[in-house]
Amino acid sequence: MNAQERLVALIEEKRNDFIRVSDQIWQFAETGFEEYKSAELLCETLEEEGFSVEKGVANIETAFIGSYGSGKPIIAFLGEFDALTGLSQSGGLAEQQAIEKGGNGHGCGHNLLGTGSLASAVALRYYMEENNIEGTIRYYGCPGEEIGGGKTFMVREGIFDDVDVAFTWHPGTTNNIMSAETLACYEVYFKFKGKSAHAAGSPHLGRSALDAIELMNVGVNYLREHIIPEARVHYAITNSGGYSPNVVQAEGEVLYFIRAPRVSQTRDIYERVCNIAKGAALMTETEVTIDLASALSDIVPNTTLEKVMYDTLESIGVPQYSEEEINFARSIRSTLSEADKLFEIQKNKELAGKELSDVIEPFTPAVFMPISSDVGDVSSVVPTAQCMTACEPLGTPFHTWQMVATGTSSLAHKGMLHAAKIMAKTALEVLQSPEIIDKAKQELIQRKGGEEYISPLPKDIKEYKVRN
Repeated sequence: MNAQERLVALIEEKRNDFIRVSDQIWQFAETGFEEYKSAELLCETLEEEGFSVEKGVANIETAFIGSYGSGKPIIAFLGEFDALTGLSQSGGLAEQQAIEKGGNGHGCGHNLLGTGSLASAVALRYYMEENNIEGTIRYYGCPGEEIGGGKTFMVREGIFDDVDVAFTWHPGTTNNIMSAETLACYEVYFKFKGKSAHAAGSPHLGRSALDAIELMNVGVNYLREHIIPEARVHYAITNSGGYSPNVVQAEGEVLYFIRAPRVSQTRDIYERVCNIAKGAALMTETEVTIDLASALSDIVPNTTLEKVMYDTLESIGVPQYSEEEINFARSIRSTLSEADKLFEIQKNKELAGKELSDVIEPFTPAVFMPISSDVGDVSSVVPTAQCMTACEPLGTPFHTWQMVATGTSSLAHKGMLHAAKIMAKTALEVLQSPEIIDKAKQELIQRKGGEEYISPLPKDIKEYKVRN
């Protein structure tokens, strides 16, 4: 039995344990920085598998590190486990049906993501023990990817400083290497304070915070014409000032995500948005408080590691699906729009007529993707590679009830364990090849042009403040 076969066998031997962990995290459906049950379950599992666990790292209650082995090289696996608000959904059901009205759901598959990375770390740990291989494996429990950017706080605190390479993955609809340049992101709350009054009897005495928010949003919409086309600016009103139209709203709050390809560009747009907020406050004679809650760096791809991972993906292949799994995928796809159904097929004609991807996408280094992830901050200090495996039917959009519904299915479990096998084998190859690590580190230096990493988080932001 060769190394790849043994790692696959180690993961398959514990497949039921990993599936149980994933499904439990799916049921917990805890949002960012409040993943207490999910983090505890992952910590307990790591300890049962012989890892030492350090909890509460980087001053974050739900952040942790599980370690096995000693010395160099140090290989990191990144795990996420936060859910999204408002996406409660019954599992395995091809129609929208919430478990809890307004509840949370794993609409980005992080129950799978965190567990798949865990499976990689566990398999590699046993292989190292069996073969007397030196080195250190770390599983990084990273909270709050969807909001707040836990990894950004963790990187700033230096807990990745001695790591040699890092690996992670993401559930998706295709099988590929995620070689991408992404958008940096600022997460900013704008809170307006005005003065209440009777909206009919004495409106002239009131100063509306809601008016200020609406004027700000209009101003930002005009700004869109005058920023770089790759940038993204979007918002949600988190406090509209109440439900009574007959009262001038004395307070209000809006949350903005401001994105651009580089942190410096994002900062420039952020300052312009701040000026618009101040202008809206001036026009309405209200006060505005600006709270930069979090920030993320753009991802720095690493072709050196990605090529090793791609070769592993080709060697292992893709999962095979049962007729039952194909039928379930078909039922989920029947709920999608035609545009959703055609999304991947337009890029790869091999997928035409299929419900699930059973092909490997060609390796295309460093494509631009208009998304953001706190993996960007890790990739800025550690050479990092990511893969994606098919855990959902073709065309399934992220952050939807359909993705939640698929999250406990056997096809999602297959994709999760497949990703674990790819990462474990890639990590082993790197672990035994110091020249790959050296080359990957040199590539990171070259891509950053020799610039040192500077955290996008101001020093006075000590922690992410959860707002309920």
